[in-house]
Amino acid sequence: MPREPEVEDVGGAGDADARVLRHAAELRRFSRRGLLIGAGAASVLAADMLLTRRVQAERRVHKILTVPDETAERYFPNASWFLFPGYKTSWEEALWILNALRGALNKRGQLAAVGYSNVGLDIDQIVIAVVEHARAHQLTTFYFYGHSFGGMVATQVAARLRELHGIEVAFILLDSSPYSKYDVLDQSWFEGVVFLYESGFRFPSVLRGGYELGERMMHKDERSWGQVVDQTLEQLSPIAPSSVLIQSESAYIYHYDATRFAGKLGGTRMAFVGNPRDRTVDYETARDSWSLIFKDNMAADSLRTDGAQPAHASPGWNPFIYRPIIEELQDGILPLPSGGGKKTAF
Repeated sequence: MPREPEVEDVGGAGDADARVLRHAAELRRFSRRGLLIGAGAASVLAADMLLTRRVQAERRVHKILTVPDETAERYFPNASWFLFPGYKTSWEEALWILNALRGALNKRGQLAAVGYSNVGLDIDQIVIAVVEHARAHQLTTFYFYGHSFGGMVATQVAARLRELHGIEVAFILLDSSPYSKYDVLDQSWFEGVVFLYESGFRFPSVLRGGYELGERMMHKDERSWGQVVDQTLEQLSPIAPSSVLIQSESAYIYHYDATRFAGKLGGTRMAFVGNPRDRTVDYETARDSWSLIFKDNMAADSLRTDGAQPAHASPGWNPFIYRPIIEELQDGILPLPSGGGKKTAF
């Protein structure tokens, strides 16, 4: 007898066709706006991932960042400022600080900043980067700007340059720089970060949001709400310093011993500026300790950044407060060959 058609085969083909038609109908109902939004979101995510990967790859080494300035290059071809950024300061923020202060800094030298490696702080590598930059640009005169904890780094690098390479730094400006870990006001938080770092724990980036916001909320009296939000978001962007770098900076501050460099700076002049309203670093103990231990180098310690907000090391936010201070220091400590004082080459 002839074999009857298998109902299951026919039914299976019919079901498949029905599913195709049903999906086609659903696609027709899917709005064009939804499709565009989805595609746009995917593009933004892909771009962010590419940017993050590129930034992370580029910032695995310490790098000298520069701000071109025709005036400084023309009048001071062999002199340069080096900004040593503070705690959790990104490469972009370091350049922002230089640009904010360029009207004062470029009256003595060109403008450069140290971009710290996301792999972690390494003083030896910073010294090498400074020396290579100096040789490439034929620099013979060095001025260091120590932004917050960057003053610690600047002092150690200056001592290393003199000891290992015979390079003497002309001037170190300490902007609200802690002399030791005891000048850091939030000791409990600080010790916790260092403990976790030295125990091998690395903060995942996804945990940074609450941590960054909480830290700034603790010092809300120093900041406007806009600054709290801006600084928190900046630390969560792809260009922010890595968690490893931040933890290594914490450990550096925690173990810093300035007495190792006292008497090893030669003729380097130093100045401390700060704000009595500082709620991050104890202004008085930091100022007094730097002045006592480096008394042979300290040229000024009475200039204050009153009115700055935030009160702690904020030249980028308050350039009109910082520029006159820098100019006063330069005129008094770094007089120009023509006689100094208020006379300039311009």
